[in-house]
Amino acid sequence: MSTAAVTDKRPGSLSGARLPKWSPWAIAAGSVAVAVGIGLGAGLGSKVQWGLIAAILFVLGTYGITARVEGRRQAKDRVATSLVWVAFLLAVVPLVSLVWTTVSRGVKVLDVHFLTHSMGIVADTETGGGIYHAIVGSLEQVGLATLMGAPIGVLTAVYLVEYGRGRLAQAVTFFVDVMTGIPSIVAGLFILSLMLILELDPFGFAGSLALAILMMPVVVRSTEEMLKLVPNELREASLALGVPKWRTILKVVLPTSLGGITTGVMLAIARIAGETAPVLLLVFGNPFINTNPFDGAQASLPLYIYQQYAAGGDAAYDRAWAASLTLIAFVMILNLVARGIARWKAPR
Repeated sequence: MSTAAVTDKRPGSLSGARLPKWSPWAIAAGSVAVAVGIGLGAGLGSKVQWGLIAAILFVLGTYGITARVEGRRQAKDRVATSLVWVAFLLAVVPLVSLVWTTVSRGVKVLDVHFLTHSMGIVADTETGGGIYHAIVGSLEQVGLATLMGAPIGVLTAVYLVEYGRGRLAQAVTFFVDVMTGIPSIVAGLFILSLMLILELDPFGFAGSLALAILMMPVVVRSTEEMLKLVPNELREASLALGVPKWRTILKVVLPTSLGGITTGVMLAIARIAGETAPVLLLVFGNPFINTNPFDGAQASLPLYIYQQYAAGGDAAYDRAWAASLTLIAFVMILNLVARGIARWKAPR
């Protein structure tokens, strides 16, 4: 028998029975319906319990139906995919719920007047007032912290990647790792101890110092990873032309990784913008507008939210939710700017 004759003898079908593409949706709908029935029959009042039951039924149903039609091997693959989808939904549902609650409750008093006025002489139990003083305080405190923390973090990362050798680099890396996990209250207590020694009253710049401490390790880690992504061939080509190393870093390495570095700085700013504990200890809060961060107590958005919610009352709760929505919008804008800069400065 010739080789061609053997080659032509192929099986009619290389695949067995397959479930239709809409089967996962059908299994999910059936799981939800059964979970609702079980929840109502068992008297379970929490929708979270219904969702967990539906997730378990979805995974079990996917395995059982797929194993019967396509076999156990394919069933295991579909179960793994189902678990990924369930984990995704478990992560997204609380986030969506948080955003929905914040938006629905925050829009009640969020208007131009709320954004352009301070609390002033308005009591926490009264309606009216605004967050202008808190916005000014947050922008100044976070801005000063960025001016201090971002350059130090970037220069530290440059040292670790380009020059760091020996015990000094190991010590710097160790302390950066320790600072990455430091609680924000510890940074606030550190600055507070210095203020007590120097007998200083609360002021905005003290909060900026604590925020800068929290910001630096984030900037160091993100910048370090971005610098490591720069190909060594670019460095070697520059050095082969006789360019000094410091100039190679300044003209080749940093411009190549500028998009990633900027993104890391923006994310670090978004992280410190929501810190409350250091500001509560060091800035103290102020219902009036104070544009001087070096003299007197200041307000900030996280501290304003805490104080309003702690005051109680419908008017204070509405202001707290509106300020929360403003803070979320601020962080979202920073993330969008970071993504835009990363795409704009991405190497081509």
